[in-house]
Amino acid sequence: MKGNPEERAIALGEYVTQTGATVRSAAKKFGISKSTVHKDLTERLKTQNRALYESVQRVLQLNKEERHLRGGAATRQKYHPNTHGSF
Repeated sequence: MKGNPEERAIALGEYVTQTGATVRSAAKKFGISKSTVHKDLTERLKTQNRALYESVQRVLQLNKEERHLRGGAATRQKYHPNTHGSF
C-alpha cells in the first residue's frame, strides 16, 4: 500500500494498535520502508487522528522497552537454535 500517505498512515496506525506490530514488521507487511512507517506513525497520524496517534505511541513505547529482550532472544536462537527459553 503505497498510495495516499494520509490513508496509509491511518491503515498503519490501525494495524499497529490491533497487532502490537513493530515498525520493522509493519514495514514488511505494507511493503514500505521503516523510515516511511515511522514518519507516518509519528508525524502524519498526529495531525489526522489524535486518538489513534496516542494509541500507536503506547504500542511503540512498549516495543521500545521490550527491544532488548527480543534482541537477546534472537541472539540466543542464532547461536543455540535447538534450545528454547533461557540458559
